[in-house]
Amino acid sequence: LESSEKTSFLAIWLFHVPRQVAKINWIGRCVTFTVFSVWTIFIWHQAKIPAGEAGSVFLHTILLPFHEAGHYAIFRWFGEFIMILGGTLAQHLMPIVLGVALLYKRRDPFGAALFLWLLGFSIIDMAVYMYDAYDPKIMLLGGKTGAESDSHDWMNIFGQLGLINQARMIGSFFDWLGRAVMFLALVWAGIMLWLQKANLSDAPLAEMGDD
Repeated sequence: LESSEKTSFLAIWLFHVPRQVAKINWIGRCVTFTVFSVWTIFIWHQAKIPAGEAGSVFLHTILLPFHEAGHYAIFRWFGEFIMILGGTLAQHLMPIVLGVALLYKRRDPFGAALFLWLLGFSIIDMAVYMYDAYDPKIMLLGGKTGAESDSHDWMNIFGQLGLINQARMIGSFFDWLGRAVMFLALVWAGIMLWLQKANLSDAPLAEMGDD
């Protein structure tokens, strides 16, 4: 029974396929998948954690407002430590919440896979600052490095936890974890395209009203 419930969960939520899939939508998803796959290779090539490079200034800029909101609008009420950690939590929560919303409200695993991909990048983005905490060189929003100010999140977090000396090891681990999450997200998206191919329809509104 437990195995059946797990299979049902996967089929209903993680690998849901509409009875009819609009061919035009499927082609669009294939193009999107190709773009994200190529973009992933570019990000992985550009990401150099020791040099303070996450691989995409564009995605970092998208995540930054959520990071700052986590500090000052969401987690500031839960004490200093959580407020400092809250920036990273908020930038991770954004793709998680939107991905879950697509799964639950729209039953759109392909879209959810793309937000999982963004979560993977967010983890790499976090890893850059984790690594930098040991010997801070990255310029922060205030125009200073962590060595020149007390506003480096992960210097403060690792300092309170007694983990400063392990900062580079931890950062390197999360760099690879982020890459693994991005790869897993692309695999999930690719599986969804393969599953949807069997249900293609020429009707452009074929997916409307599917339950």
